[in-house]
Amino acid sequence: MARPVSEHPTALELEILKILWDDAPLPVRDVRAKLESEAQRPLAHSSVITILNIMHQKGYLQRQKQGKSFLFSPNVQKENIAGNIMGDLLSRLFDGSPSAMMLNLLETAEVDSDELAALRKLITRKAKEQSK
Repeated sequence: MARPVSEHPTALELEILKILWDDAPLPVRDVRAKLESEAQRPLAHSSVITILNIMHQKGYLQRQKQGKSFLFSPNVQKENIAGNIMGDLLSRLFDGSPSAMMLNLLETAEVDSDELAALRKLITRKAKEQSK
C-alpha cells in the first residue's frame, strides 16, 4: 500500500530543495554529488532521478532539457515552504499560539546573546509595523 502524499516536502525533498535554492539549475549528477558531500546522503543515481521526478510531479521543481539530460531548479520559494511548515507546526502542536511556539524554541534551542539581540530587534520591528 502506498504511503499518503504529504502536504509538505519530505526530509530528503527538503535536502534537495536546500541544494537547489543555493545553486540551481543543476543536473542529476551534481544534485547527487551535493547530497553525498553536503547532506551525507549517499544515494544511487537512479534513486536521485526518481526523487527529482517525483518532486517535479509535485510541483516543487522545474526541469529544463539540456542535451540528453535535465537541469533541475526549485519551483517553490524557501520562504513559502518554511511558512507552510511553520504554520502547520503552529496550529497542530501549539494550538495557534506564536508565543507558546517561541517560548518552546527559546527553551529548547541554544540561543546566544547575539541571536537574542537579533530576536529583540525583530520583535520591536514587528510591533512597530503592527502599530501603524
